[in-house]
Amino acid sequence: MQRQLVTKDNSLIGASYSLGVVEQRLIFLAIIEAREQKTLIEAGGLLRIYAQSYAKQFDVEKHTSYEAMKRAVEGLYEAGFAYSKLDERTGKIGHYKSRWVDKIGYIDDLGCVELVFASDVIPLITRLEARYTEYELKQVVGLQSEYAIRLYELVIQWRSVRKTNLISLSELREKLGLVDEYKRIEAFKRRVLDLAVKQINEHTDITVEYEQHKQGRVITGFTFKFRIKTQAKKLLSKKRDGDMPDILTPLKMTDKQKGVFAAKLSKMSELANYAKQGEDYKAFAERIETELLDESKHSFYAPYLDKLGFRASAS
Repeated sequence: MQRQLVTKDNSLIGASYSLGVVEQRLIFLAIIEAREQKTLIEAGGLLRIYAQSYAKQFDVEKHTSYEAMKRAVEGLYEAGFAYSKLDERTGKIGHYKSRWVDKIGYIDDLGCVELVFASDVIPLITRLEARYTEYELKQVVGLQSEYAIRLYELVIQWRSVRKTNLISLSELREKLGLVDEYKRIEAFKRRVLDLAVKQINEHTDITVEYEQHKQGRVITGFTFKFRIKTQAKKLLSKKRDGDMPDILTPLKMTDKQKGVFAAKLSKMSELANYAKQGEDYKAFAERIETELLDESKHSFYAPYLDKLGFRASAS
């Protein structure tokens, strides 16, 4: 069976917005459809999401699916998001606001929703040559809380290190689309955070926990740590055993190879969160090239180099 992957630029993963569960699910299905239509590179491409597909993916009745999709049309038409993105020409961070769709509607006789993504969205889901996050749709199928879906995305982009940086309370609320809701920390933790963590731990491929950070007695932020569940680890181990070289073997690379592969490594999604704050691709690549001189770092980089096609030569 073909894996159905939800793929987003990290700028979109880290965006601030508020969407209900059905609206987010429509976005997932539209992203998959957009990436399957290889010709959909520019804005203006019409995407059609059928209730039958929604029902199959999320294990609900077809009629119930279509009614939920129709109700979500209005919410998606009005919805926007705020995001930050690196300007590669200047190396500066730009802050932007956009809408999800330029047009959206439904066709009763076909049992489908049609939508056209806004022009800003297209490159964030199709032109993914740099830092992006990818996960299987099945991981979020069982999540019934809109906050659980968002928290899973925010956490999973740190897959390579399995621990997030400190996220301030205000930033986390903003990314989850909370404005006036659950202002008291007790309500926020009970109705948003703890519920989201519980659903993620029950229904996805990871187990996550969080640590509170305080100034005095006031909670000011959180860090999230997670581990891959045993079944997912076995699958990863099986793939590694068949496809990967012995990562304990020191990498034998020429100076030219170090430069070439460092540049490629700097643009891999899996290493996106290994970049330091404010570090552009060039600076990140230069740091990686230096680290490739250090044999103690080889076991860290070997799996990613293997994915890029590098094979260590025999001694």
